[in-house]
Amino acid sequence: MAKIIVKDTEINIIKVVEEDYLCLTDMIRAKDGDFFVTDWLRNRNTLEFIGIWEKVYNPIFNYGEFATIRNQAGLNSFKISVKEFVARTNAICLQAKAGRYGGTYAHKDIAFEFAMWISPEFKIYIVKEFQRLKADEQKLLGWTAKRELSKINYRIHTDAIKSHLIPEEVTKEQANIIYAEEADVLNVAMFGMTAKQWRDANPELKGNIRDYATINELICLSNMENINAVLINDGIPQGERLVKLNQIAIQQMQVLEASSGRNLLK
Repeated sequence: MAKIIVKDTEINIIKVVEEDYLCLTDMIRAKDGDFFVTDWLRNRNTLEFIGIWEKVYNPIFNYGEFATIRNQAGLNSFKISVKEFVARTNAICLQAKAGRYGGTYAHKDIAFEFAMWISPEFKIYIVKEFQRLKADEQKLLGWTAKRELSKINYRIHTDAIKSHLIPEEVTKEQANIIYAEEADVLNVAMFGMTAKQWRDANPELKGNIRDYATINELICLSNMENINAVLINDGIPQGERLVKLNQIAIQQMQVLEASSGRNLLK
């Protein structure tokens, strides 16, 4: 469940078959006067637009029932609810939801037209806020992808540690100490501090130091995990690996960013 705020109006957004649907019930609070979604739905221009949209995107739309409803538009006695309209026409652009986040939802294409009915200014702002939301989601998606890549490469890293640094017949607790030490080799090379030092400095934050890394830092960490695995396989001592990895971190971050956002080891 996503949300945007437009002109002091909070608008819920849900996913329906991977498409964004905005809550018209929330949006109508921004319209001056006492209006309902049904007032908009009974409008002939509204029905014409919905009919064309359904024709393009909905192969099971009931045009016969829609024609009957459209012909009644404009009559003083004509009124139809969203549930009835969807039931009679098999429309997919509108959704009537019950429960905690209940209300009338519309596909973003239809919701933007609904926003125009509220006011031209409201439509401009809602489109702007929706685009900002999508841009933020893309940034988060990119960060998440890099974080997952870092986790996959970390498995390669830990396999190298298991094969070359952990002696036979050690306890699980002893093995975990070695894993943690090697993880901190990367942390110190990249961030200039161990995991414990970061936790001590940020007691109010959840997760670990890598959960707060930038995309560029995650890219660099992913590369360093692979490189460290190779260095471990080659039998390079930990101290030498730390120096090499820090040099690599500095070089790669200089390439990835015009100016590094963190203080690396000198």
